[in-house]
Amino acid sequence: MPSVLVVEDDPSIRQSLIEVLAEHGYAVRSVGDGFGALREVTQTPVDAVVLDLGLPDLDGGDALRMIRGISSVPVLVATARDDEAEIIKLLNAGADDYLVKPFSGGQLIARLSAVLRRTSHVPPGGAARTVQGARPAPAAEPLRATTVGELAVDPGARTAYLAGRELHLTRREFDLLAFLAHHTGQVVSKRRLLTEVWREPYVDDQTVDVHLSSLRRKLGERAAAPRYLLTVRGVGIKLVAPR
Repeated sequence: MPSVLVVEDDPSIRQSLIEVLAEHGYAVRSVGDGFGALREVTQTPVDAVVLDLGLPDLDGGDALRMIRGISSVPVLVATARDDEAEIIKLLNAGADDYLVKPFSGGQLIARLSAVLRRTSHVPPGGAARTVQGARPAPAAEPLRATTVGELAVDPGARTAYLAGRELHLTRREFDLLAFLAHHTGQVVSKRRLLTEVWREPYVDDQTVDVHLSSLRRKLGERAAAPRYLLTVRGVGIKLVAPR
């Protein structure tokens, strides 16, 4: 039974989150402040953290960075802040995913299940859910080391270099870049990225947009002046060597 730490200062919201998680088979602990979250993560490890940003003692972003300093536990940020720059900042600080308030219990469970799958944890019932007669999904094609212009991506070593300088990417940014590099010159739809990089049908297109925006910034480009990441309007994105 995966364990989840809920960090939420509003008692009614915290209770609602606890009830939804418990109904779906999670073991839940909860605290109402940032320092309590740090104490819980340090003393009793959990499989995931649902972290509210509006905490009474610490800004949630600071709490996230502190958690990242002591643990690699998956963190799902629950925030009322829908500004793209703020979301990019949270993802760069170590958030594994985010939910913008208000959100439904179904959204919470879907996102949390996806995070647990991506980090090798099995969500409740995940190992047992099979369909009789269904064919097993084909194994993903292994990604190879690729050089595109001055960009070098090595999925095996999980490293990326641009003009000899190592890029400091989040886990999801690296996965996205490695997949695009593996399909250099091909237009890849956002739906395919959601299926093959996120491996989760409930993630929305905005999540891809946010990660692409952050990746562009680290590659030293903008959507209005792309070098490596070209958007084909209405179709998708492709990685190319700059001309």
